Amino acid sequence: MSDNLSLRENLRQLLGFQEGVATIYRRLPWTHRAVQGLWLALLALIAASSAYGLGLLLHTQQAFWAALTSIAVTQQNYLDTRASSRDQIIGALVGGIAGLGATLIGGETYLAYAAAIVVAITACWLFGVGSAGRLSGSTTTIVMLVPHTGTFWIIALTRIGEVALGIACALVIVGIGERLQARWMRPRASDA
Repeated sequence: MSDNLSLRENLRQLLGFQEGVATIYRRLPWTHRAVQGLWLALLALIAASSAYGLGLLLHTQQAFWAALTSIAVTQQNYLDTRASSRDQIIGALVGGIAGLGATLIGGETYLAYAAAIVVAITACWLFGVGSAGRLSGSTTTIVMLVPHTGTFWIIALTRIGEVALGIACALVIVGIGERLQARWMRPRASDA
């Protein structure tokens, strides 16, 4: 007998686990949920502020993209932040390449934009990172539709750099935050 479960059974178990975790969070007293929310907000604020400040120091075109990325990837723990960051950077790379390629081939037209969105999202699924698909579509939209000055490839590379900066800041801040939280939650000698 094989221990391999069907896709349907694996998804059913995963959904059950996710619902269980969500139930635990909902059952927490509102004060505990507020503390968790404030902690996440603090991590996101520090990460976004760091990313924005570094973006300004590095003279990126629009440092706010680094701040937005930091907020988008910041999660309650480092592993979730890392997974979200992986999706974000892959999405940015695929979306930037798709937008740049579509513009070079089809110009700045709606048909080129539409083709780039389809190519970017499909490519993410083909590469096995479907979770990055929507982010690749967002990056394609930013690269192709947000007004800009300068050459198109510079815009694409700058956006990818700003995303990477935001991700780096989020990873550092959440990593530090997780260590601080673990130290705070460690049992004290007086608790024994």
